[in-house]
Amino acid sequence: MGSTVIYISHRGNTNGKNLERENTKSYIDEAIEKGFDVEIDICKWDGKNFYLGHDEPQEAVSPSWLEGRPLWIHAKDHVAFHELISRNLHCFWHNTDRYTLTSNGWIWAYPGEPGGKNAITVFPENNPDWKKFSGICSDEIEKYKNEYKFDWKNSHYSNSK
Repeated sequence: MGSTVIYISHRGNTNGKNLERENTKSYIDEAIEKGFDVEIDICKWDGKNFYLGHDEPQEAVSPSWLEGRPLWIHAKDHVAFHELISRNLHCFWHNTDRYTLTSNGWIWAYPGEPGGKNAITVFPENNPDWKKFSGICSDEIEKYKNEYKFDWKNSHYSNSK
């Protein structure tokens, strides 16, 4: 899987939580425009549209809006999960599992769990071993991208300041 770290915005957040905007199309688009992948929550499929939202449907999105974008889609509903899989969209399902595999073969680690190559850690600020992962997902992803550079030749992060 690549030689660079994957920086993933959590629900569109890049510089701290914004509960009013997270998991909205415009906020997700802004994070992608900044160069980040984005983890999003899809909680419903109605036969025509998917719905962004962690616990409740917030905003409808067409399947075409999801296609070809750097998204890590966290399915919150089994009907939506099956539809995402059938459309070959990059997705995963987990609740409190320590690890799950995404549909593209990445290991998605529950916050605080150890990991390594081919694994993504969520909320690295709560994981002292976050530098061992191939990717990180955070509400403060800009901080990680700006402050740390991964040296794959020597397999370690260095502070870029």
